Amino acid sequence: MRLLAVLLALLLAASTAFAQQQPPKPAPKPAPTPAKPAPKSPVHAARLQDHHRTEAAFPPFNYLDKKGLPAGFEMELAQEACQRMKAECEYTAVKWDDLIPGLLDKKFDIIMSSLEVNNERRRRLGLSRRYYLSPGAFVAHKGEPFDGPPTLLRNKRIGVQKDSTHADWIDKSFRRSAQIKRYPTLADALKALASDELDAVFGDKVQLWLWSQKPDGKCCEVMGQDIKDNQTLGVGVSAGLRREDAKLRDALNKAFAEMNSDGTFKKLNEKYFPFPLN
Repeated sequence: MRLLAVLLALLLAASTAFAQQQPPKPAPKPAPTPAKPAPKSPVHAARLQDHHRTEAAFPPFNYLDKKGLPAGFEMELAQEACQRMKAECEYTAVKWDDLIPGLLDKKFDIIMSSLEVNNERRRRLGLSRRYYLSPGAFVAHKGEPFDGPPTLLRNKRIGVQKDSTHADWIDKSFRRSAQIKRYPTLADALKALASDELDAVFGDKVQLWLWSQKPDGKCCEVMGQDIKDNQTLGVGVSAGLRREDAKLRDALNKAFAEMNSDGTFKKLNEKYFPFPLN
């Protein structure tokens, strides 16, 4: 469970496109900057207040650095979007569970917090274009002959987090050809792998790779092909907005598209991960 999120307030400059969405608001007195992340952000006014959420407890996507300031892959993407949208940005920590309710209550205007696209979010929110996708993958002991098609894992013991999209894909692909073992959490499955109770674990590639970089995961490495399946694993991560804020969504989509076309996304991707997230 993600316990914290970071609120990135995008304070847009007075452009004609955004000024048409709502009238100017009087600027309140500036609030002092808290020494530590606060549960609510100070209020600022511009032609349009765009508060952009991203997590502070989900490294390397977003986290608080040694100075208590938000950092990470998503944060840098958000900052780049701010610049391209001619916006100023500030950050504060809030609860993950407050993301969507706060957006709909107009406490902020954009969620950018590794928000997986699903039918419920499509119904409630206006989602941006996808800005990253972490594929499914297998992790296994180093030297195992699994670095190829998933069929090499037939008849093997495969661990997966139960009641997850990754469990759905495993059921779809290996129900009759492997020993599927379900665990309450991905961490439990990885612990079983390290203890030689499993031959491989299937899950989110980024999370598996991060584990393999830690002392507990030095036994193992991510292997085989990336697994992408829209029906079971989803279509990726988008920013969430209110459905009525179509012009804001268009501006954010434009910023994301520019980052992809001019190589900015690729550069940031390579800074944090040794594999592409698209």
